[in-house]
Amino acid sequence: MSQHPTTLTDPKAICAHSLEIMADGDLADFEALAHPEAIDREESGPPATRGTGPAAFHAIALWLRGAFSDLCWDVHHMAADSDLVAIRSTWSGRHVRPFVTYDDAGAVAQAMPPTGKTFAATQSHWFRLADGKIIEHWANRDDLAMAQQLGWIPPSPRYLARMALAKHRARTAAR
Repeated sequence: MSQHPTTLTDPKAICAHSLEIMADGDLADFEALAHPEAIDREESGPPATRGTGPAAFHAIALWLRGAFSDLCWDVHHMAADSDLVAIRSTWSGRHVRPFVTYDDAGAVAQAMPPTGKTFAATQSHWFRLADGKIIEHWANRDDLAMAQQLGWIPPSPRYLARMALAKHRARTAAR
């Protein structure tokens, strides 16, 4: 990393760096940027991602890295107003392991087996800061474009069978 997270003070730089460390940051990187009470408003990840603070944000990164390699967020635009920062970006990567999503109760909802394909899809990220750290995050993602690029939709009969098997394996592993 070119700049250590603890040296960042500009709200836009803090938020942009939080996307960078999703690809390769460790817990200490998230501790430098995420407030102890930080919450992520996306709730499709495993239970460890639904808590608060740096550990929950690190768990999100580990969840994404568990399914995708070569993750990258290219930032196109940023805007800040008081404690709110918005980022328009494109995230990209390669689907190399099952991607498992979870329902509101934290149980396995779906599992998409790896396709080996690459994707690039737009996202907008919204951050609220407190005490110079991220305290809240939510996002709008083009999941349809990502799913089409990865071959999740329209699913072939073979891929549907692979999805059912991957979901069974994920549920068994979660027990």
